[in-house]
Amino acid sequence: MISGILTATILVGCVGLFIGIFLGIAGIKFKVETDEREEKVLNALPGNNCGGCGYPGCSGLASAIVKGEAKVNACPVGGETVGNIIASIMGVEATKSKRMTAFVKCQGDCEKTHKLYEYTGNEDCRVMKFVPAGGPKSCEYGCLGYGNCVNACTFDAIHVVDGVAVVDKEKCKACGACISACPNNLIELIPYDSHVCVACSSKNKGPEVMKACSVGCIGCSICAKNCPSEAIEVSDNLAKIDYEKCIECGTCLEKCPKKAIIGK
Repeated sequence: MISGILTATILVGCVGLFIGIFLGIAGIKFKVETDEREEKVLNALPGNNCGGCGYPGCSGLASAIVKGEAKVNACPVGGETVGNIIASIMGVEATKSKRMTAFVKCQGDCEKTHKLYEYTGNEDCRVMKFVPAGGPKSCEYGCLGYGNCVNACTFDAIHVVDGVAVVDKEKCKACGACISACPNNLIELIPYDSHVCVACSSKNKGPEVMKACSVGCIGCSICAKNCPSEAIEVSDNLAKIDYEKCIECGTCLEKCPKKAIIGK
């Protein structure tokens, strides 16, 4: 009986030794070489894992940068400071990045719009597409005011004020989380230093807009006709600013009859 136990022990030991050797050889043969710069880049990134760069978290971006698939200043949270550090790690020259901020294209608060009915259901912006008229507010394109964007922001940069989401551009990191959270597609990234913005998203014709909101864009094209740099065009009854062309002269602010274009 003792000899049987010894035999079994030896057999199990041999099998374990064989497996250990096999795994050791396999580990060496199939070892994936990693670039030491990847860990340095990862340590330089802020670690928010917000996905604003378009990659799955900071580790995904670090890998992409080392492979040359992403720019060294691709992190919107870290901005130019982190971009310069990563450029030094990668041994390249850092390109100047333009700071961006989120902007809510709506100013239809409780004074400028009116309620179609009293809503008492689930206060979630995504639910509004299942209720009459797309929600209780008179403008079907406007901010619903239930704060899905607020919940999505990890930087406390957006809050609902008097029924409309408002971005604090000093806190905003341009990660884009609020953009994804807004079911009405009201939020976009604009240059941080821009001073004029079209604060409306309605695609309705002028008479319908005026019934719904006192400060909505009516698509009159006065702003476009008076813009000296041809930076504004009107499509789908809505003015849009090309920030690459805009010279920040403020003419559109003065000429807009409905004050749908605001200064920032």
